[in-house]
Amino acid sequence: MDYNLKEIYERFTADGTFLSGVTCGSGHIHDTFKIETAEKEKDDFILQRLNNKIFKNIPELQNNIERVTVHLRNKLNKIPGSDSKRECLNLVMSRDGKSWITDKDGSYWRMFLFIPNHHSYDLVDSPEKAYQGGKAIGRFQAMLSDMPGAPLFETIPKFHDIESRLNVLNTKIAANPVGRVKNVSKEIDQILSRAEEMKTILKLGRDGKIPLRITHNDTKFNNILLDQNDKALCVIDLDTVMPGYVHYDFGDAIRTATNTATEDETDLSKVKMNINLFKAYSEGYLSEAGNTLNNVEKEYLAFAPKLITYIMAVRFLTDFIDGDNYYKIHHELHNLQRAKAQLKLVMSMEEQYGEMRKIIEELA
Repeated sequence: MDYNLKEIYERFTADGTFLSGVTCGSGHIHDTFKIETAEKEKDDFILQRLNNKIFKNIPELQNNIERVTVHLRNKLNKIPGSDSKRECLNLVMSRDGKSWITDKDGSYWRMFLFIPNHHSYDLVDSPEKAYQGGKAIGRFQAMLSDMPGAPLFETIPKFHDIESRLNVLNTKIAANPVGRVKNVSKEIDQILSRAEEMKTILKLGRDGKIPLRITHNDTKFNNILLDQNDKALCVIDLDTVMPGYVHYDFGDAIRTATNTATEDETDLSKVKMNINLFKAYSEGYLSEAGNTLNNVEKEYLAFAPKLITYIMAVRFLTDFIDGDNYYKIHHELHNLQRAKAQLKLVMSMEEQYGEMRKIIEELA
């Protein structure tokens, strides 16, 4: 669909003349464009058309992002040598004073400053990059650990609630809306056989042993920007910043940072967890967040990657059984392919779980 990006851009209080707008990014959810301005000394921008089918309450989502980015910016401005234009996202307000607009079709749009001279990676090819990614997420969590005010709005209710995810999966299996269940019995068995173990973090939370904190909830590695020297710079994609357990952020980061293949790899023999990258990421993470975590949180960090990788397998398989209504797909079997790859990664983590626990014990 073609959008009048210039017209939309000019409804925000951006400093610079619209020159061009091009599609950018690899996200599954929103439509994202890079806006270049005519003046070389002016900022460029990221303009996004938001998916309000997935995010039902855009004003509350935007309020979360405003609160989080203001808090981060205030923290950064007190650190000598920090650059809050580059080290956290900066929303651009609309001409009517809000952080979003709606167009004539009712679509929601928002805009951020573009952060130049950065790198982002889908695959992590060195322990140093993994370490820097760990530092970025650990710092993000630590800096938000004292954010005042009411709890953030839950932008996607029960997002990492594995009990809820399994209930939805079982409902879709029973309904079998597009007749695919007969083709995925192996994957269903692999998921259901692990179901009770995967409820561990929720049980710890209910028992009061781990606290709800402000968490990112979508810490795949390409949501971490590194600077031109591949040092930790900024955490992006804040749509799912809301109350959660630290294990959700740590687990998803390990899921993506340590996978030796892509999220939708077809050759499952390539899918493994790289234990050296796990160790490096954990070291970076704990160097920033370690002082804010309690002992039970630290004890279960090694379990977290298994949980989040498993949740992603459940989500991909659920979407496949349901007829592919959530994730963007590139072919009919794409969600099944993703589910199989995530299950293979869970198995690789299970094989290395003893070593993962030992690494966390030594670092914590």
